[in-house]
Parts: sequence; C-alpha cells; structure tokens
Amino acid sequence: MVRKLSRGGAALAAGLVVLPLVAACSGDGDEAKGKASPVAAAVAPAKVEVIAELTGCEVKIRTEAEELREGVCQTAAGDYLITTFPKEKLKEVWLESASVYGGKYLVGPQWAISAKPPVLKKLKVKVGGTIRDLSQPSAS
Repeated sequence: MVRKLSRGGAALAAGLVVLPLVAACSGDGDEAKGKASPVAAAVAPAKVEVIAELTGCEVKIRTEAEELREGVCQTAAGDYLITTFPKEKLKEVWLESASVYGGKYLVGPQWAISAKPPVLKKLKVKVGGTIRDLSQPSAS
C-alpha cells in the first residue's frame, strides 16, 4: 500500500533534528580518510523532504511507490532529482539500471541524487554522500 505523507509533521520534525547537525559540521577531511560525513549519517535513511530541506529546495514529489520515492528540485544552483529507497538493495538495483545511461550520482544510505556534476559537488557539501560515476564499466 502506498501512503501519501504530508509535507509537515514527521518530515519537518526530522528536518529540525538534522539541521543542528548540519550547522555543526565542518570540513575536517573525514571524506579523504574514507569516513562517512556526519551529515550523511544523520540523513540516513531520510525522506525526500528532509534531504530537500537540507539542500534548500521546495521539493515536488514526482513518484511515490513501494520501491522508491522521487522528488524534483528546481533551484538557482541547478535542477536535481532526489530518490529515496526503503532498502539499500533497492538503491543498488536502481543504480545498476541507471548505469545504462551513465552519468554521476550523489549517493548515500538509501538515497541518491541525480544532477549535473557541478550541482552534485555543491549538494555533497550539504548532505554528504559519495559521488558515483556510473559511466565507468563495473567489474563483473
């Protein structure tokens, strides 16, 4: 069964809990050491609305299904698509399917963001995650 969620309530509460963590984060080089960003850890697993709020976007939900939720963001910095998944395995299946098209994606626990590379770099600072290049062939 698919449930519609209000934009308020739980999403707002979760966003308010995460925002102090975002404000407290600094670029201490954890990514270079292979550690997860504190923001990415706080965002996992997040709702589309929470990630959108962290990125400064008023999201429009495009897809609401059992396997994923997608929201579109249109900002001055660029347009992007936020996708969340109820299970990590579903995210990996989605990324495998997306690899046919190539491109780069910002990914975190149970979420992915699709955008042009310069936009992904800006969003990575806000939400953490890892930029994955799907145009590179994967080893089978």
